[in-house]
Order: sequence, then C-alpha cells, then structure tokens
Amino acid sequence: MLRLVVLVSLALLGQCFETPRIIGGVESQPNAWPWQMTAGHCVDFPGLVYRVALGDHNIYETEGPEQYILVDKVVVNKKWSGDLSVGHDIAMVRLAQEAILNDKVQLALLPQKGEILPNDYLCYATGWGYTFNGGEVSPTLQQTPIRTVDYKTCSRPDLWGYYVKDIMVCAGGDGFVSGCQGDSGGPLNCEQGGKFYVHGVTSFIYAGGCRFYMKPTVWTRVSAEIDWINEVITKG
Repeated sequence: MLRLVVLVSLALLGQCFETPRIIGGVESQPNAWPWQMTAGHCVDFPGLVYRVALGDHNIYETEGPEQYILVDKVVVNKKWSGDLSVGHDIAMVRLAQEAILNDKVQLALLPQKGEILPNDYLCYATGWGYTFNGGEVSPTLQQTPIRTVDYKTCSRPDLWGYYVKDIMVCAGGDGFVSGCQGDSGGPLNCEQGGKFYVHGVTSFIYAGGCRFYMKPTVWTRVSAEIDWINEVITKG
C-alpha cells in the first residue's frame, strides 16, 4: 500500500507545462518506469484540487491498470522560492486513499544522502512532454538515454554559470536529447548495481528552447533532499 508519495507512477491531471520535455527519445514500453514524480513549480498553486493517475502510460486513454486518486495534501519544499536558480524545486503529495503497489505501480529507489554521480554517467529521462520544439505533448510516456554533466562543468560560464547550484543535476546539452515543456517533475533514472535510482526531478531548461547545445537539462538533485523527504514522511 502507498499513501505519502514523492516518487510514483504519476500524471498530474492539469499537467505541468513549464519546462522541460523529452526530445530525441522514443516511446517507453507501457509501465517500464512504474514511478514518476513532481516538481515544486508544478503544484505550488494553493487552492487547486489535484488528482493523480498511477500506472498510466497513455494520458489520453484509460488502458486498464490506472489508479485515479485525489490528493489530500501537497507539501512543497519550504526552501522553494519560485526562483528556479535557487533550487529545491521538489514537492511531495499525500494521497486521499491508499494506492495498491503492483507490477505497474512501484516505489522508486532513492540515492544515498549526498551522493553525486560522476561526469558522463548514463541515465534515462522520462516524461509526457513535447517531442520537438513547438510541438505538442506526447500522449504516451517517452524515454531517452542522457548523460550527466558534473557541477564543475555545468557551472562554467559557457554552460549555465552561476544559475545552477550544486544541489542540482545537469544532463544532456549535446544538442540531440533533452527534456522540454511538459516533462517537469519527471525523474532522472540512473542504474547502479542492476537497479534504477531516481537521482533527479526535472526542473528547467534553457529559455531559448529545448535541445540547445551547451545548455543541459537541469534536475533537482534528489540526494540533496533526503533529509527533507524523510522529514515529510515522518510528519505524514
């Protein structure tokens, strides 16, 4: 059973169309990634009612394994200010009723507190966002392999400079694959020891467009948020 979640197979109805989205990827196998997540800027709207669809693949069709559950409570990281460059762009939601874990809906594995991936580490980005600049959101979950860019490199003046912080994860920037509008909050999945861990929550891309050379997609670094995640879980 599952009640309080940050990492679930999640499609927020009223999807977050900020930045970014998957470009250069392919459709994933249905429920190949049985967890998704959300960012602070996706749900930082007091008074709105949210519903999540767990086990979803095609967001425009009901295919059978979906669980539609209302959100009882939204907890946005208290350090999230609305300024993407400050970071902590992450949120958790408490479901109004328990979800059922199965082969279509699973908990994501979290990295160790403070863990930082090396430069050029192969990960996978997933999302329902645009698949090309100026396009439309994808009806089915997309995935793309994408390589990390370490903080020392990503914070160079010719990449992101001071705009990125060490509490973020950069990946891509090769001009071929990236996140894009509609992918916000999606996970950066990285394999370690035969298992996938969620190392990032999609936060932003370059304002000039997706798949922009030397402007990697930027994720909230989950390993920097472990204490906050555990605090929210403890409080319920």
